Amino acid sequence: MQATYAISQIKQIISAAGEIVENTQISVLLTDSRRINNPAVSLFFALNGRRDGHGFIPDAYTAGVRNFVVSHRPEMIAEDVNFLIVSDVLLALQQLAAHHREQFNFDVIGITGSNGKTIVKEWLYQLISPEHNIVRNPKSYNSQIGVPLSVWQISEGNDLGIFEAGISSVGEMERLEAIIQPTIGVLTHMGTAHDEGFDSPKQKLEEKLGLFKNCKQIVYNYDLLIDFPEAMRGRECFTWSRKFNIANLYVFSETTISGRYYMRAIYKGNEIECLVPYRDEASIENAIICWATMLAMGYSPDECDDRIERLAPVSMRLELKHGINDCSIIDDTYNSDIQSLEIALNFLGQQNQHAKKTLILSDIYQSGLKENDLYKQVAQLVGNARVDRLIGVGPALQDHSTFFKAPQLHFYTDTDALLNDLPRLHLHEETILIKGARTFEFEKISRALVQKAHETVLEINLNTLLNNLNFYKAKLSPGVKLMVMVKAFSYGSGTFEVANILQYNKVDYLAVAYTDEGIALRETGITLPIMVLNPEPLAYDKLVANKLEPAIYSFSLLDEFVRFAQDEDIQNYPVHIKIDTGMHRVGFEEYEVETLCDMLEVNPYIHVQSVYSHMVASDAEQHDMFTLKQISTFEKIFKAIEAALGYTVIKHISNTSGITRWPNAQYDMVRLGIGLYGVDGAVPRESTALQPIATLKTTVSQVKKVPANESISYMRSGSLKTDGKIATVRIGYADGYLRAFGNGVGKMLVNGTLVPTVGNITMDMCMLDVSNVEVKEGDEVIVFNERQRIEELATQIGTIPYEILTNISQRVKRVYFYE
Repeated sequence: MQATYAISQIKQIISAAGEIVENTQISVLLTDSRRINNPAVSLFFALNGRRDGHGFIPDAYTAGVRNFVVSHRPEMIAEDVNFLIVSDVLLALQQLAAHHREQFNFDVIGITGSNGKTIVKEWLYQLISPEHNIVRNPKSYNSQIGVPLSVWQISEGNDLGIFEAGISSVGEMERLEAIIQPTIGVLTHMGTAHDEGFDSPKQKLEEKLGLFKNCKQIVYNYDLLIDFPEAMRGRECFTWSRKFNIANLYVFSETTISGRYYMRAIYKGNEIECLVPYRDEASIENAIICWATMLAMGYSPDECDDRIERLAPVSMRLELKHGINDCSIIDDTYNSDIQSLEIALNFLGQQNQHAKKTLILSDIYQSGLKENDLYKQVAQLVGNARVDRLIGVGPALQDHSTFFKAPQLHFYTDTDALLNDLPRLHLHEETILIKGARTFEFEKISRALVQKAHETVLEINLNTLLNNLNFYKAKLSPGVKLMVMVKAFSYGSGTFEVANILQYNKVDYLAVAYTDEGIALRETGITLPIMVLNPEPLAYDKLVANKLEPAIYSFSLLDEFVRFAQDEDIQNYPVHIKIDTGMHRVGFEEYEVETLCDMLEVNPYIHVQSVYSHMVASDAEQHDMFTLKQISTFEKIFKAIEAALGYTVIKHISNTSGITRWPNAQYDMVRLGIGLYGVDGAVPRESTALQPIATLKTTVSQVKKVPANESISYMRSGSLKTDGKIATVRIGYADGYLRAFGNGVGKMLVNGTLVPTVGNITMDMCMLDVSNVEVKEGDEVIVFNERQRIEELATQIGTIPYEILTNISQRVKRVYFYE
């Protein structure tokens, strides 16, 4: 059964103050007021993070929650609420999870390291689940908040736990160890991630090893700790190595056979073997860690080899894709459990581009719950998510079909039966979540529903986008609003897909370049205020009909809008006044302000929502004196306008780099642009605080051997100096890879190696010199990502990152993923 505690019992566990109004039974822990599915049995923890969780208590109360853990009693007056008052809300959450963990005495595998934690966790789940009913972190919930929420999922049906723990500073692991209480420890790859939180690599390693202080056995790479022999002294350890034969598992031979990785090793004096279905170094190391863990747990070498050979890829992300018949597809086809279903349904709920929401769901395995209890929970989640159509696949869903109350219900025995019936379902203009256990092969459904497209893809990482958004939010003074620029197809990254995330995360304003862009957002369910930077008078009727707010930057534009409003009998319509303080692009000049004030003062048809200007060189220290002059001019002008109007307006001048470098110029609102997408000239590239959100990738269409000095591409523009080979890849200037990248100027990553272009870039393809790279047709090619950043491409051809991003054409398929 799911964990259930009386609120009075929880009060005692976390040593809270406060009166119990009603002794409610609690089974759901909440930290996010936007993710409430079962309020009657939920306990909301008002955490203090970038924003004070106490500010979201009214939202949670409105949604039906009546139980809260707080650090102080809020001002809201409600007689039907239980407030548990503690000094540290996060610690209370962790104490409750630790208490729950203590109720179970089965083995728990605790995993930590810099990289590979989630993959190792998911692969171990695949490998040993035939013998165990396993509870584990959903996706990568390994933080100070994610771990207690994960451990809370332990139920009576489980007999093994696998939990990963991630830390970024000293002192964090002690808390996570108390919650997970692992009996078997697994250390993965140690890299540079989060180095900035520690004095040295040794300190970081020692902190991570704190997870294992009470483990009966620890699995780790012998090479990692060879310089720290004291770290494991007196501990029962199982070691592996690719260098030292002293290890328990010594891998002494590695080779590639038919696209798979074949390893031979010495274990207990005998030679054993293992075949891994992957060739990249990260996957090989993760597979060895799993191999060693299985052997340490008593699995035979033959069992290990047989299961590792069949390891399936781990997809830890939800992918949002364009589907057939104007549908949007959320692809989560590789796993299905109650925790990840809740996450996926929450993501489905964020999508507003279609009125109708559909869930294609398979039976759920190894939940630890009795089938009746499990599918009652599933039905409740589906009902709370307001799914319009449920398509269930599997005998268990069929047997429990009466639990579900969606307006449209369809049930099938297996995936093939659904595929045969797809045409009859008439899926059209709906957002479809595909969520299935691996054995149901839901990837077949995904292939049938996803719009066929060009193999060149721009991947947008929505988690990174949120990280970047929070990076800038954290820099804002209290009360400062945030406007986000989503013009030009959100800098090439997509329209409603990005806007939906921004709306869900409660930014204050959006801005687009033209009216049509704003209309497109309204048609996909975006209700945030939207400023139109370049309103066209011929489209004023559409602008007003869609509640878009025009930027007014000239007297002619002002006159035309006022006449339109007068003709339509519109009063107090919100507008934004643009001031030119030095950009000299558009905007009212300082000498025009007196006349402008006269016109605004007596005008009943418009209401000045904001006055704004634009910093010219906010990221450039050499122009700081000019920026200070802009700020001074702006202050003088907005004060004059407010005096004429007789009311205050929103003031904003800071752009992306202005937020970073000019905190005293935040005024009432700031405008976040390309920084959201991971580019800010004021943030050092080596900083990990801001990350690029996009990866542009394509594939190899053909590999050719070419003799030295043979001409390559149009106008015989390229050649190889020695005999070699070229790879033709599926991207050209029609996709946005500009001709300027030709003839060795541009470079791409092929199987991890940076290689130059050869010859001119053609419309749909270009050629790369891969003479020194192992490559075959179909291999992935990276144009830009976090390793080869957009800024580097811009430098290669003497332009700016904006141009690189916005030039990516619409025929390049956008895929959005959320982990």
